[in-house]
Amino acid sequence: MRACYPDSDGIVVRDGVEIRYERYGTASPAILLLPTWSLVHSRHWKMQVPYLARHFTVVCFDGRGSGGSGRPAEAGAYSDVAFASDALAVMDAAGIESAVLVSVSRGALWALRLCAEHPDRVLGSVYIAPGTPLAPLLEERLVLQRFGEVFDDPVGWQKYNAHHWKTGYPDFVGFFVGQMFAEPHSTKQIEDVIGWALETDGETLAAADAGVGGCDAATTRRLAAQLACPVLVIHGTQDAVRSYAEGEALARCTGGALVTLAGAGHFPHARDPVRVNLLIKQFADRVGR
Repeated sequence: MRACYPDSDGIVVRDGVEIRYERYGTASPAILLLPTWSLVHSRHWKMQVPYLARHFTVVCFDGRGSGGSGRPAEAGAYSDVAFASDALAVMDAAGIESAVLVSVSRGALWALRLCAEHPDRVLGSVYIAPGTPLAPLLEERLVLQRFGEVFDDPVGWQKYNAHHWKTGYPDFVGFFVGQMFAEPHSTKQIEDVIGWALETDGETLAAADAGVGGCDAATTRRLAAQLACPVLVIHGTQDAVRSYAEGEALARCTGGALVTLAGAGHFPHARDPVRVNLLIKQFADRVGR
């Protein structure tokens, strides 16, 4: 069941890949809810769409590799440039000239690309728990994570591993989603995200992860330095997937405002939607004027 249904939906095809999108509401300005990593589709925005659509036009789409969108096999199809180009194609198909961007985690990379290279299409950008290479990985990940190695019985962040994704994908999903929610009483959110993640597969996720690897720290800093639009960064202090330092670094590089969510994990828009929704609305109201 959904809290609300789209006013329109459709599929755009770009470079042979189908991208499924939905549009809600009619008010201005428009808000484009960007896809995150291909682990989950656009249903992770389910607590934002009904509220925001009462005040704005809202567009979201399943990122390539997830949901109703295509799943190309080659890593090159999952670059930040590809995701940003998909977003522009969706905006065109939905009749959106310009929008406030909202991203989560890896989606920060597509948002940066759009803001820097297509400033005429962007009114402002909200980054939630941004996943960028602007700060080192958390210490536990640095110690254990070895993406290209083969482990017989991986533990912890050793499960963030191409071989394990292809041979033990459900085990990885259970571990990773557990890391996303630091807040107590997150059972429903964990169940939701695990269910969505199991709709894709380890081979697709490995290709998507490799495709994003080309967006290094130097490229990210260059893009961030070009931003001229208003920026809001929202990051939780207990994020066990992407460090709070990444949110600080992105706010510093873009000259944006930083809102700190004490005790929040990696998906605060799912775990504390009222607070995040209000922050998005206040930002959109301000830049829309």
